[in-house]
Amino acid sequence: MFLPTGFRFAGVACGIKASRKPDMCLIVSDRPLVAAGVYTTNQIVAAPVVLSRSRTPSATVRAVVTNSGNANACTGEQGDADAKAMCSQLASLVGCEDTDVLVMSTGVIGQLLPMEKVKSGIDQCFGRLASNETSFVEAAEAIRTTDNARKTESRDMNLDGKTIRIAAMAKGAGMIAPNMATMLSVICTDASIAPDEAKAILTRVANASFNRVSVDGHTSTNDTLLLLASGDEAPLSGDSLCLFEKELTELAIHLAKQLVADGEGATHVMQIHVSGASNDKSAETIAKTIAASPLVKCAITGGDPNWGRIVSAAGYAGEPMQPAKVSLRVCEELIYENGSPRKFDAASLSATMKSNNEVAVDLCVGDGKGTATYWSSDLTTDYVRFNSEYTT
Repeated sequence: MFLPTGFRFAGVACGIKASRKPDMCLIVSDRPLVAAGVYTTNQIVAAPVVLSRSRTPSATVRAVVTNSGNANACTGEQGDADAKAMCSQLASLVGCEDTDVLVMSTGVIGQLLPMEKVKSGIDQCFGRLASNETSFVEAAEAIRTTDNARKTESRDMNLDGKTIRIAAMAKGAGMIAPNMATMLSVICTDASIAPDEAKAILTRVANASFNRVSVDGHTSTNDTLLLLASGDEAPLSGDSLCLFEKELTELAIHLAKQLVADGEGATHVMQIHVSGASNDKSAETIAKTIAASPLVKCAITGGDPNWGRIVSAAGYAGEPMQPAKVSLRVCEELIYENGSPRKFDAASLSATMKSNNEVAVDLCVGDGKGTATYWSSDLTTDYVRFNSEYTT
């Protein structure tokens, strides 16, 4: 794993989760970081989102504290006070201003944080901070909730004769929808980036990755994506900055696809590519509509090459289409062409769909230049079972 310089990580179990699994994570730097964030678009916003959003972008952030098992959402004035208290405690330990600490929370909505456990967890975590792969993995484990596996990615690249490293962690398996998805993620790098550039880049990266995934169409109250940059030299610019953004986007897409693959009860990832739309935005809307359709998702679960569900979902997306030029491929097999069904071996295609973890859906909606790609999980009985019993 390629870990950027300037960061220390830690993760511990402090008892927020009844399971006693890790639930407290710290990321700390010994020098000021450039920090940018992209946050949920939900109007019901958790206290930690309100606080972190008010503190980014910044060139002076020193730390991020994250708890899992409790979202600290819909918790009123007490929730706001608790989020501030978490930052204040860590700021005292780090030796920085309260405003230079960001906070994230994830878990059950509507419950007050058990602050004695939280405070103890922050102290424990601070004592375990280290800059090695083990500490990074422990931190990534501590942000998980219903995730079956931790989600991490890392890269290194050469820019301007220097080695730049990027390491990222994410969590998310349920309540996943475009508009910042429903997830937490922190991307750390030792590149030098100006705060305004970091914000602009992160917004574009999110739109190309985390905002193009769907598990259940539910946008969370806590979605947060942070970019932390520890570089203290002249900021990247020109071609070097473009290459950095390209690498960052590819990393984020890999993480986003991990979210979908780990969707609660998921057995398949559906990659939906829409082409021929009037423009890219129109293609995005069509792809997003297909990705969120329960009927399409169920068809993917059962390996059912039911082209009617996919085509009709595109049709109600509300975007311009040319019905006589609509064509569809599933797992690269053409099954609908220029507005008419084609003969195909349904049993054979069904077997192909069932045997592949990723099912490719390629839909052409006309002769326009607009294109977009989305990723979505299928919908299984395990998802229904888990979410019908989530708080009971």
